[in-house]
Amino acid sequence: MAQTPVTELSFEQAMAELEQVVGRLERGDVALDESITLYERGAALKKRCEAKLKEAEEKVAAITLDAEGAPTGTVPAEGP
Repeated sequence: MAQTPVTELSFEQAMAELEQVVGRLERGDVALDESITLYERGAALKKRCEAKLKEAEEKVAAITLDAEGAPTGTVPAEGP
């Protein structure tokens, strides 16, 4: 079965798969070559999760509040 490209996974999907990869690596019952493949996939999943979290953080940071603390809309997030 072909794996879904990491770039197409939602945060939740990437996190769930990452947890599976970590579990398999921690059990230590996979061959060295498969361990390396799993590690590579895990690294890509970690990067995807971090990117999705950064996107969410930027969206939250862009929300402006009125005097009562209610959201008034969003403003563009500042670049790096």
